[in-house]
Amino acid sequence: MHKFEQSDTLKRLPEQFFAKLVKKVQQIKSEGHDVINLGQGNPDLPTPENIVEALRDAAQDPINHKYSPFQGFLYAKKAMADFYKREYGVEVDPETEVALLFGAKSGLVELSQCLLNPGDLALLPDPGYPDYMSGIALANAKTELMPLLEENNFLPDYRKISEDVFQEAKLMFLNYPNNPTSATATKAFFDETVSVAKKNNICVLHDFAYGSIGFDGQKPQSFLQTKGAKDIGVEMYTLSKTYNMAGWRVAFAVGNSSVIESLNLIQDHLFVSLFGGVQYAAAEALNGNQDTVEELVSIYESRRDCFIEKLNELGWKVQAPKGTFFAWLPVPEGYSSEEFADLLLEKAHVVTAPGNGFGAAGEGYVRVGLLADEARLTEAARRIGELKVF
Repeated sequence: MHKFEQSDTLKRLPEQFFAKLVKKVQQIKSEGHDVINLGQGNPDLPTPENIVEALRDAAQDPINHKYSPFQGFLYAKKAMADFYKREYGVEVDPETEVALLFGAKSGLVELSQCLLNPGDLALLPDPGYPDYMSGIALANAKTELMPLLEENNFLPDYRKISEDVFQEAKLMFLNYPNNPTSATATKAFFDETVSVAKKNNICVLHDFAYGSIGFDGQKPQSFLQTKGAKDIGVEMYTLSKTYNMAGWRVAFAVGNSSVIESLNLIQDHLFVSLFGGVQYAAAEALNGNQDTVEELVSIYESRRDCFIEKLNELGWKVQAPKGTFFAWLPVPEGYSSEEFADLLLEKAHVVTAPGNGFGAAGEGYVRVGLLADEARLTEAARRIGELKVF
């Protein structure tokens, strides 16, 4: 069979680090071991019933059997604007400041293609969500990494970035509550971000995937609550984490109207909008009963408390995460991230994600997802303790 060569664009795409991890896990499972998988960010609880019912009803409506409007139904975008007004006190125009997305992952990849030309510079958090790199590779742009270090509470230190880099940069990616470090942002940090972006004409993309998951009574703040944020940036909000809708592939971007226009334009060429039934269900999720969101956050908080306490008891001195459903844990002396993750997988049959998979500054950590019930998390901690590493 003739083999057709891939385009240079495809060759530029970064290697999928987590594909390698999945392979290792399958190998251990195939040997018959009971594996506790805390390595991925896939919500483990079902979508709330009122949202499933809304989809069921909408699927019966013939209007949803046709192509939906290219940029989504206005009622869905109104629901997104209403959600921002209710949750964050932020006014957005549903017609010009909201873009419906096919999951936030695709929006994050599309944005680089919307704003960057070959050779343009984007600022990325290190460690960070690997798919930020994918869009930059597709745009043939280049990156400057902003290290997220524990001594600065895993926030980028803008004083350590040169004026030249700031002047050259066109786009900056941020993400709080943060994957993988589970850190949260302060008002002062977002204020500083707006000021740096305005001064240097940089578009800020705030990835607010874990916007609903803050602990100890602290509600994570939206970047758009910062004065002037809408002038220089957009925020992407996914329904995957807040409403356990990961498989539904629905999210939205809100903010700067010129960026929203560009996202809508690229999507006009890639898709005819999302299935109307999913849009209807998304509107129900955002503006229906929110009790399930509070319940979900309290489940994650209980899991966090249980797991972190058990780890500290066995001598692994770790901090409790402030948000997200991840914990970012320092590896013990004498191990690299990958060596320690391999040890946990091969000897304890517990899957974690090695920190270096998120960038060079992630070396020295593993990321654990609190995506199993308390009994399984307790069992994972027990197995880790039996390794006698601590």
